[in-house]
Amino acid sequence: MSTQALNLRLGSAPDSWGVWFPEDDRQLPYTRFLDELAEAGYEWVELGPYGYLPTDPQVLADEIAGRGLKVSGGTVFGNLHRPELWDQMHAVVSKVSRLTASQGAKHVVFIPPMFRDEKTGEFSDSPEWDAATWKVVHSTANRIGKEMFEEYGVRIELHPHADTQIMTQDQIETFLDGTDSDFVSLCLDTGHVAYGGGDNIDLIRRYAERVGYVHIKQMDPEVLRQVNDEALGFGEAVKRGVCVEPPAGVPNPADIVTELSRLDADLFVIVEQDLYPCEPDVPLPIAVRTRKYLNSCGLGARYQRS
Repeated sequence: MSTQALNLRLGSAPDSWGVWFPEDDRQLPYTRFLDELAEAGYEWVELGPYGYLPTDPQVLADEIAGRGLKVSGGTVFGNLHRPELWDQMHAVVSKVSRLTASQGAKHVVFIPPMFRDEKTGEFSDSPEWDAATWKVVHSTANRIGKEMFEEYGVRIELHPHADTQIMTQDQIETFLDGTDSDFVSLCLDTGHVAYGGGDNIDLIRRYAERVGYVHIKQMDPEVLRQVNDEALGFGEAVKRGVCVEPPAGVPNPADIVTELSRLDADLFVIVEQDLYPCEPDVPLPIAVRTRKYLNSCGLGARYQRS
């Protein structure tokens, strides 16, 4: 048994149950997801796509508490590079931030929109930003981060993501170097960093003060090779099984836990294994095995730091 990482709190998310959308007939009802999350032995839950779980704060609180769970954070997609969409983005992020704060959570995972359609793989935007666009991105991120912190007490945690313009190591560093650490942090998604060819350990070490939240995920190197060779979209990569349960895939979860445990920071580490779409009985056994494996790496002790 590894040394317990007492600064890390283990949770999971709807994504690990094949949930990508607020509504989809290929997804489990939210009640079954929450039942199975608790059954699998997790204590913390990320809210996932807004509208999948109840959006009435009291109903949500009752559903969460009734299963002995607690909320780690919320999740939102938002556009940072198109100023004309500010009002729309602000309204959505405010809605998610308000709900997240109502559950006592302080983290909002912010995912840029993908430039390829998740279901068809068709391109909808340019895969690269020029210098002028990056200036807009930095300014918009700082503005939304400051407003959400001042109004709701939550931190925006930027989530690098496959098929977005913040995916590669260079892109992640460009984002962090141009944003305000007081209001904008990094949601280190270990799988998406690997998907973009980045180095998770290097990011943790060099940007330790910016890592505010973690998604722990592994990618299959063989499917990553297919992604590069065949220029696959992320949706197709997921169908081919790019996301795998530990200890398979990259990066090595034990190395990630060890590195995170050295930080002078209290962090949520949320399991995500992109499974959309999957059969209803697939997620629970994977979730149990994943929790047990991560426990063996020292992740998942009851939170003990004050």
